[in-house]
Amino acid sequence: MNQKIDIKKVSSQRDYQTFVEFPFTLYRDNPFWVPPLVKDEIETLDPQLNPVYQNATASLFLAYKNGEVVGRVAAIINWIEVKEIKKNKVRFGWFDFIDDTNVSKTLLEAVISFGKKHKMETIEGPVGFSNLDKAGLLIEGFNEPNTIITLYNFPYYSKHLEKLGFNVAAKWVEYEIKIDDFESSPERVKRFSKLIMDKYELTLLNFKKRKDIIPYVDQMFELLDKTYNQLQTYVPIQDYQIENYKKRFLKFVNPDYIKCIIDKEGKLICFSITMPSFTEALKKINGKITILNTYHLLKAMRKNNRASFYLIGVHPDYQNKGITAIIFNEMQKLFNKKQIISVETNPELEENTAIQKLWKNYEHRLHKRRATFNKSI
Repeated sequence: MNQKIDIKKVSSQRDYQTFVEFPFTLYRDNPFWVPPLVKDEIETLDPQLNPVYQNATASLFLAYKNGEVVGRVAAIINWIEVKEIKKNKVRFGWFDFIDDTNVSKTLLEAVISFGKKHKMETIEGPVGFSNLDKAGLLIEGFNEPNTIITLYNFPYYSKHLEKLGFNVAAKWVEYEIKIDDFESSPERVKRFSKLIMDKYELTLLNFKKRKDIIPYVDQMFELLDKTYNQLQTYVPIQDYQIENYKKRFLKFVNPDYIKCIIDKEGKLICFSITMPSFTEALKKINGKITILNTYHLLKAMRKNNRASFYLIGVHPDYQNKGITAIIFNEMQKLFNKKQIISVETNPELEENTAIQKLWKNYEHRLHKRRATFNKSI
């Protein structure tokens, strides 16, 4: 006989803390789970702190069995997606649970009830409020640590969703790219980079200080919209969200790792954001920001042999014209200078073959797969 699962809606600051800290207990003994920053998670979820609630409605739920927390989930409706893209979808995210189908079922029933209340027709996840939040259930690569911008989960998660009647909605792939020394790097990329720069009269921007990046940040987000707006999962980013991301995340940016390309009129036509890997630092600080833990983050930014690709945007007028060869040529120089030996890509939609072609000139391995799941409600 299944034990009763009690569902509690998050309402107090203590509830938010419990919601965010549950995975720290669930994954305590897992060497591949990389803890998020607790403060960052609360700033994302709390409607008093995240302006995304201007275009979103959400409820957070905790599952209890015998008085102990055994699962959590966020039910989210992005009204831009519903009203402008005409997808009557309730999203679920921050979905973690013990290996008990009664728990996962009860949590998802809470999301479905929330969705029906708002007249939604489908449920999909795991996703966040927008495309800049973590998304995609890990379905391969359980012996690989997640990065600061990706999720980790146990193998049983997908089995629960399939048992509960969910189907795969979208798939993502992630690659690890090996970085050779510059002399050994693909000659084709080096030659092609100069050719494209000269042909289209382009200029590469290198930054030394964070304040030098700020004038281009809005253009980067505008370029993101233009780059990805045809993909099935994309929802336009709002101006107030951009301001929030600048305030929260610009402090983590190492200007050396930002590359921008402008045309002869000075307009941004391509950018890439890469960061040193924070995986080991995040393990050490275990979710808490203190003076000592800040040292670990700063050390990761300055001395590291691994990096992660976060974002790359290319104006549609310049896509399929070899622009990314310029970016990769410059990143190769930087990685060699910083003694970076491997880079992880961010999750790329399986259908986004244009991005995946970028890696064909380098030694690489497909080391993780992700998926989102959906069903009618």
